[in-house]
Amino acid sequence: MALPTLHAFVEAWNKDQNLTTPDLHEAILDWLLENWKGNVRALLLMAFRNSGKSTLVGLFCAWLLKCDPNLRIIVLAADLALARKMVRNVKRIVERHPQCDGMKPKRIDQWASDQFTVNRSAELRDPSMLARGIGANVTGSRADVFICDDVEVPNTCNTAPKRADLRSPLDEIAYVLVPGGLQLYVGTPHTFYSIYSDNPEVETTDDADTEMRPYLDGFKRLELALLNEKGLSRWPERFSENKIDEIKKRTGPNKFASQMMLRPVSIAEGRLEPDRLILYETELDYREGNDEAILMLGARRLVSASCWWDPAYGSPQKGDASVIAAVFTDDQGDYWLHRVQYLEHDPALNESQAEAVQLCRKVARFMKDTYQPSVTIENNGIGKFLAGLLRHELREDGLDAAVLEKASSRSKDQRIIDAFDAVLAAGRLHAHASVWQTPFIAEMREWRPGTNGRDDGLDAVSGCLLSEPVRLPRRPAASSKDLKARSNWRGNPGGFKAHTTFKV
Repeated sequence: MALPTLHAFVEAWNKDQNLTTPDLHEAILDWLLENWKGNVRALLLMAFRNSGKSTLVGLFCAWLLKCDPNLRIIVLAADLALARKMVRNVKRIVERHPQCDGMKPKRIDQWASDQFTVNRSAELRDPSMLARGIGANVTGSRADVFICDDVEVPNTCNTAPKRADLRSPLDEIAYVLVPGGLQLYVGTPHTFYSIYSDNPEVETTDDADTEMRPYLDGFKRLELALLNEKGLSRWPERFSENKIDEIKKRTGPNKFASQMMLRPVSIAEGRLEPDRLILYETELDYREGNDEAILMLGARRLVSASCWWDPAYGSPQKGDASVIAAVFTDDQGDYWLHRVQYLEHDPALNESQAEAVQLCRKVARFMKDTYQPSVTIENNGIGKFLAGLLRHELREDGLDAAVLEKASSRSKDQRIIDAFDAVLAAGRLHAHASVWQTPFIAEMREWRPGTNGRDDGLDAVSGCLLSEPVRLPRRPAASSKDLKARSNWRGNPGGFKAHTTFKV
C-alpha cells in the first residue's frame, strides 16, 4: 500500500473534521515537506499567534510516524502541560485518522498522556513520542525528531538570567538528537534578545570574545507574519481588517509587533510617554435621583473603579514610597486616573499614633474622597499586616468598602508594560491635573525597565489598570447623609417596584 503524501494526509484529516485547508496552511505544509525530502534538518517555523502552526506540526509528526513507525519524536515546550498538549493531539490523530489504522498498540501502558508508542518493528527504549518541559532532564534519551514548540514564553525569557537558563537545555539537544535527526523550532518572539532573532545581538556578558551571531544561526527559516509585504492579511477568512484593528487596540503596539508580526521587541521600547496622557481638570460629581446613585465626571458617567495601594514604610525620599491610586472607567470604555497620592507619615506623631495607623487613616480618607467601593493591597511584605488594620480604620470611619489582598508574582517591569502599553497607544488613559503635580509624571518620563529608578507610583497605577474593575450596582441608602450611600454609584442592576393608587 502506497504511503500518503503529507498534503493528502492533512486533507483527509481536515475532511474528517469538517475543516478546510487555507492557503496559509498549504504554504507551511509545502515548506515542511520540501525540507524533509531535501534532508534539511535544522528548521525554524515562525508564524503569528492562532495561525494553527502547532496543529500542523502535530499532523506532520503523525504523518512521519505513519511513514516510519520506528521514528522517535521528543516535544519540548516551556512547560510539561504545553508539551503534553501536542502529544495528546498527535495521539488523537493516530486514533482517529482514516489512514492510521493499525498504528495504535494493544498495550494500554504504551498509550499515556505524555508519551506513546505506535506499533513498530524495531525494539527501542524510547517511545514514539515523548513530552518534556524545558526544565526536564532528557539525558539518556534519543530522538530522530526534536520539536521545540513555544519554548520561549514570557516566563522563560523576561529576564537575562531566565534567557540564559533557557539556552542551557536547548544546547543539550545536540546530545539527544541522533546524527541526521530533525530539529524543528516553532514559536513567536517574546523579547528583543529572542532565540528566534536573525540579528547578531547578544546581551552584555563577562566574555569579551562572545561571537556576535543569532542563536539559531544556520537554521532554515519560514516567517509568516499576519500582514504580508503589501499589508494584507495572510488569513483574511479568519483575520479580517476589523479583527486585526481590534487586536492592535487590545494588545498594544509591542505585543502586536512581536506576536503577530514576529518582530523581536525590546521591553525598553515600551517606555512610558506622559504626553500620551489626556489632561483633565473636572472633579467627581456624586448625585442621587429616582432611587439611584450616579457618579459623573463632566458629561461622562463612571461605571467602575479600581483602587490599588502599594504600601511601604518611610517617606518617598527614603526607600520605597507608599502610593495609592484610583482609576475609574466610564460607560464608553475610557480610563480616568483621578488621583495618585504618595503617602507619608509624620515622625513627630509616632509615639501617639503608629506609622501604620497614620498610613491607614490617610488611605481611608483617600477612599472617602474618591468614592471608592474597595481597595486592593499588594500583600507582598507589610501588606499582610496593613490589610486588617485598614479594615478596622474603615469601620471606624463608617465606610462601607472592601479591602482585597493580592500578591504580585510577575516582575514589576512586565506589569507596568502590560498595564500602560495598550491604553496609552489607544489614547484612552486620562489623567487629572492633580496627578501632574505628583512624582508620578517624572516616574513615567524617566522610567527604564531593568534599572533601579523610582517606579512606586507606576506600580500602583498599573495595579489599578490590571485589576478587574469593581462594579457592584446598588441603590443608595435611605439618607444621602449616610456615608455608606456614597459607595453605591455604579448603577442599578434591575427594576424597581412602583407604588400606585389604582388597581389593575
